[in-house]
Amino acid sequence: MTSPIETEDTDSSVTLDKETATKNDAAESKTLVGRSPGQLMWTRFKRDRTGVISALVVLFFFAIAALAPVISALYGKNPYTLYAQEPDYPFLLDDFAMPTGSLGGISGDFWFGVEPNLGRDVFTMLLYGMRTSLFMALVLTLLSVLTGVIIGMVGGYFGGRVDYWLGRVTDFFLAFPNQLFFIAFMPVVTALFVSPSDETPTYLRAVAIILVMWFLGWMGMARLVRSSVLSLREREFVEAAKVSGASRWRIVRKEILPNIVTPILVQGTYLLPSSILSIAFLSFVGVGFVEPTPDWGRMFAIGANIYEQDPAFMFFPGIAMVVFVLAFNLLGDSVRDAFDPKTGR
Repeated sequence: MTSPIETEDTDSSVTLDKETATKNDAAESKTLVGRSPGQLMWTRFKRDRTGVISALVVLFFFAIAALAPVISALYGKNPYTLYAQEPDYPFLLDDFAMPTGSLGGISGDFWFGVEPNLGRDVFTMLLYGMRTSLFMALVLTLLSVLTGVIIGMVGGYFGGRVDYWLGRVTDFFLAFPNQLFFIAFMPVVTALFVSPSDETPTYLRAVAIILVMWFLGWMGMARLVRSSVLSLREREFVEAAKVSGASRWRIVRKEILPNIVTPILVQGTYLLPSSILSIAFLSFVGVGFVEPTPDWGRMFAIGANIYEQDPAFMFFPGIAMVVFVLAFNLLGDSVRDAFDPKTGR
């Protein structure tokens, strides 16, 4: 016969065992919670100090570009006024139309100095130049990525004659020398809509630049996507989706596209700074934006003409361009490593 004390001890131990087991199960369930690929990617990215710093730098540039009008209003200057002709600044330029003072005329009124010959404020010229280049490059990158993804996925998934003819079209566009084609074709595009005797509106120049660069900017993405789709379309999970009766659109959208997000995203991060450099090149050689539209490339063109007399004018635009392009390229490397740790540096 069991005593009441023994019975009480047994019940207590059972209760404690149940509580301990419940706590252990709860702890185990917390530790075994699965994470999605996006969460794993974000966790790896946060550990990459270079990637986080690069992302902050890129976001800073875009924020500055978006807030350029606000910053200009608070600063009290704009990139269009010829301050050398204003009565408030009678000695802004010397007799040779060069900025007075040191380092290109840097002062409390003009933080980055003034432009030689015309006396415009360099700080606001740079702000609005960044705004022009960054947002045009963003639109161009989105269009090129979208076009390349569609053409690459269609050719890679359907194969056969579709892939053959799309491949030949891609090869045809790749045969064009990009830089020479930009220089030769930009005046033709603008002349189609504006008389040679009239001034081309700024919005039309922006549209023409985007169209010309989009025309020759999607082929690399298309080839990358095509090769990725070719390697995936015969995999087991795609065949299983076909056997289950899934439509082609569902297979492409649910099975193939999520598995090629990494190369698309990485290629896009390399394409955007390349687009900025190409837009700046067009303005530098005189077929992009012209006076008085602020633009990074046009600032380099001005600086190239007066670098011997005023080398400081090129300093701030050059530093800004180098920092942004470097940060975006490092960001692309970090995103690639976060998605695929096997390619880590």
